[in-house]
Formats: sequence, structure tokens, C-alpha cells
Amino acid sequence: MSSKDPVIIVALDLPTAREALNLATQLNPKDCRVKVGLELFTAVGPMIIGELRKLGFEVFLDLKFHDIPNTVARAAARACDLGVWMLNVHALGGARMLKAARDAVPKGSAKVIGVTVLTSHSAEELAVLKLGDPRTRTLELAGLCQEAGLDGVVCSAQEAQSLKALCGPDFVLVTPGIRPLGSAADDQRRTTGISQALAAGARYLVIGRPITEAPDPVIALEACLAEIGRLRD
Repeated sequence: MSSKDPVIIVALDLPTAREALNLATQLNPKDCRVKVGLELFTAVGPMIIGELRKLGFEVFLDLKFHDIPNTVARAAARACDLGVWMLNVHALGGARMLKAARDAVPKGSAKVIGVTVLTSHSAEELAVLKLGDPRTRTLELAGLCQEAGLDGVVCSAQEAQSLKALCGPDFVLVTPGIRPLGSAADDQRRTTGISQALAAGARYLVIGRPITEAPDPVIALEACLAEIGRLRD
């Protein structure tokens, strides 16, 4: 099931370029996009973006930039120069930082989205950090991102329906912590299934270990695509 706007983003959370590219060559860029996060980018550097693009993939660079506005703006601009499809910044950096990142990336190039509350965080952990409950904090941070002109946010699918109502249909919701039927939660806390996430209003689903650690990643991706297809039939 190919699409001009694939729903699934496969998280290449792997330690070497060889492993990441070996996995990527098994997948069809018409069926999914790929995410490069902290582990792979730190181990390999920017070259991995170019190699994945040569294979035909659009790349989500997941580095969660969070620093002073000028530093984040310059980092976002360099990420855009790499040709990434999407990059993210952490909403806790505040309004000035978010706007600086948005202004540094020309409209129509890379999408810029904000990170709200990590899906690995439980309500108890947020309480210890004095950040309130996940839903309230997510809505607050998403509003901040929208005011700064960002394209959307990373959020738990558990908050997607509320965010869609608050921010409107054009605000992009990217949901990690997606677990297809029968998958383990691993270290995620606020996980959601594919059908629930899409029904709640998620635009893109980030799926990592259920695909990358499957005995056959291609079959695992096809199962996810089939589940999406059944929802659309």
C-alpha cells in the first residue's frame, strides 16, 4: 500500500550506519518515511541523512533542539540545508526559541514541529518535575507551538483528539509510542495502537522496535500498512 504521503515513519534507532542502511534498503520509501534520532546521528553524523535520501526516503530528524534562540535557529537552518523533510524542537524552550527556529527554516521546505511531553513520561514523573498532568501540559505547549508558527507537534496519541479540536485540522500531529497489535510497550508509558491514533487525529505514526526488531521488518511494516488499509476501506 503505497502513498504520496506515507503515514508511517520508521524510527531508525540503531547504532551504526551499516545497520540503519541495511534496514532501510529492505523498506520501500513509497510506504514509509524514516526517522534519524540521537543515537544514530551521534554515532554517524549528518552523512546518514544524505545516504537515506539517496535511497529515496524523506527523513525526519529527531534531535529535539533545546537551547538559546540563536543556537537553535542556526541548528535548524543547518538541518534544513541537509534536506530533511521534518525536524523538531522542544517546546519547553519557550516562545522566543520556537519562533527563532520557525524563522530560520523557509516555509515550504522542512516542516518544523514541537516536542510537547515525551511518551515515555508517566503522570507520576511529570508531577515530580512540577509539570502538571500530561494532557494539560501537552495542550499548553501545543498552543505555544502554534502561536510561534510551527507546523505541528509531537504528542502522545492519547492527547491527539484534544489537540485536533484545539489547533484545527491543518496542525500536524506526529505520534510516537505507537504499538501495533501484539507489540510490547517496552520503555514507553503512554502507548497507543495504530487504529486508535488515527481515529484520534494523528497524521503521522512513528513506529520503531515493532518494525526494526521484528524477525522480518518488511512483514512487520506490511502488517502495519494492512491495519491502516482496513481503517480506510
